[in-house]
Amino acid sequence: MESAYLLVKIVHEIDMANLGSPAWITTVGLFTAIAVVYTFLQLQKQVSLNWVKIAARERKRFQKLLNWPTSPHSWVESQHSHQLTTCSVCLTDLVSPQSGKSKHTSCISFQTCSVCGVSAHSRCARFATKDCKCVAQAGAPNLIHHWSEKWSDSTGTSDTNSCCYCHELCNVPFLGASPIWRCLWCQRFVHVQCHAKLLREVGNICDLGQHHRIILSPLSVREISEGEVNGNLSVKRWHRRNKRKNSCFVNAEKKKYEIVNLQSDVRPLLVFINAKSGAQYGPSLRRKLNTLLNPIQVFELGASQGPEVGLEMFRHVQHFRVLVCGGDGTVAWVLDAIERFEFESPPPVAILPLGTGNDLARVLQWGGGLASALGKGGISGLLDDIDHGAVTMLDRWSVAIKENVGGQLQDVKKQKFMMNYLGVGCDAKVAYEFHTMREEKPELFYNQLMNKLIYAKEGAKDMMDRSCEHLPWHMTLEVDGETVEIPEDAEGVLVLNIASYMGGVDLWQNEDSYDAQLGIQSMDDKTLEVVCVTGAWHLGKLQVGLSRAQRLAQGKVIRLHLHSSFPVQVDGEPFIQPPGCLEITHQGQVFMLKRASESRSKAHPSAVMTEVLLNAQCKGIIDASQQKLLLQEIALRLSSSRPR
Repeated sequence: MESAYLLVKIVHEIDMANLGSPAWITTVGLFTAIAVVYTFLQLQKQVSLNWVKIAARERKRFQKLLNWPTSPHSWVESQHSHQLTTCSVCLTDLVSPQSGKSKHTSCISFQTCSVCGVSAHSRCARFATKDCKCVAQAGAPNLIHHWSEKWSDSTGTSDTNSCCYCHELCNVPFLGASPIWRCLWCQRFVHVQCHAKLLREVGNICDLGQHHRIILSPLSVREISEGEVNGNLSVKRWHRRNKRKNSCFVNAEKKKYEIVNLQSDVRPLLVFINAKSGAQYGPSLRRKLNTLLNPIQVFELGASQGPEVGLEMFRHVQHFRVLVCGGDGTVAWVLDAIERFEFESPPPVAILPLGTGNDLARVLQWGGGLASALGKGGISGLLDDIDHGAVTMLDRWSVAIKENVGGQLQDVKKQKFMMNYLGVGCDAKVAYEFHTMREEKPELFYNQLMNKLIYAKEGAKDMMDRSCEHLPWHMTLEVDGETVEIPEDAEGVLVLNIASYMGGVDLWQNEDSYDAQLGIQSMDDKTLEVVCVTGAWHLGKLQVGLSRAQRLAQGKVIRLHLHSSFPVQVDGEPFIQPPGCLEITHQGQVFMLKRASESRSKAHPSAVMTEVLLNAQCKGIIDASQQKLLLQEIALRLSSSRPR
């Protein structure tokens, strides 16, 4: 109404003497068009709200009739200032039009269910019905559809969904269409008026849909926790309680589950999310993955919980895959945990890059950031790529750090593990300054672009002071027992395992002309490459492709003897290393998942062979150890046969 009043006021203020002028006609036409569009949008909004009310009423009726399992919602605090959402309890806007007048009041705090994605006012959440999907249904004969109104698109799927019965488009409030439901397990849509026909002809059994192979079916999950869970309470019960704060929340962390009776053709996906990686996309990603998968497959990593909790729950699952949502440091954290569990057949690991450089994700074709990783298919497309991913091997290296005390090298002071690269000198100094600033002012590092700008600033500072120009005279490089001369203009030495550094720079460059002394680079050949750079300016030119690093050597055992203190970084983790020795040796190999670039009609050979070996193990033709050895050998042979 305020907008309509404003339009009328503007029209009255226009000079009435110019009624016949073209400008007047154009102005009237423009404002008329705006008024029509505004009226149409308001009408569409009202029709959509009526749809939701009808869908909710019909769902409650069918829910009582079919008696499908439900659970209380898992409410978490949420804030959205970019779109209006409907409260699932009172069916009004979470953000009122009046609150939109102020920049500070347009962002209203409310509750969002971390499992199914519905939202509610904080005052309404405690009165919400317990109609969330039940994650543990072991013992039930079948999994039935869990129909729900579509409150928002929390799955990243297309808005052009069609009804699974009549195959006509949904999300069209006009043209006589029907309200819609969405199954919280298989993500299929159905018109409310089509549901009765679907029930008669097909039944209400859910097959988990497109991602059935990687979803952990609730029929295979049994809850083993005891005690009361603080769930959503009815109004009368809530008033009888002491009105404890947050009484409307479900504490999912206190629940414990075990996986039972898992079908042999299922390859469930275990997801780890580092909520603090990159631009802190963690909470949003978790809601989307909880909607598409079984929420007990998704774990958030932090100071109070590591990967061990999820890996322990999946300890006895023969064939599962892991998705790590985070930077390269998070991937290393998860790989360390997998190694400690000593799985007979370790799970392959895929990456959703949320860090700054994301070098490992780049070489495995998952992209350099969230946008490139998700592409047009969104989260659903990513899950499909993981299901059809190619298993490949990745070398892991041990970095033994020995300090020089009184002219003598001491026993191993500490040990680190390396997947990507190790740097000594100017590159590590820039990384160290960047890391120090991030620790002091974390609010500045809110997205990848800002991170790269700050990184460039630190690089520019290093160009001026050149604190590592004396590196060749204070460090000795030893490769496989032989001393390698470091060029006099070198200000940094880098030891490489993968073909990506500093956000996608290929320092070794396999496409260069053949070198009789040095071979091609591979991340699974148990060999490291050593290059040098001539300073921060050289690093900048490498970033934009105007220069290349100087190759020094290849080898299986690398020793860096430091005769004075230097900044060092191992996979992006910088520190100042006193005089001593860094010894790099092969630690082992881990299974990783590479996004297959081939089309679906021509599946990646590694993905096909992985499926063949898994089926052979399920049928008892080979055991888990044989499957691991064969898969490792096939991955290595396919890797060596592909062009570099």
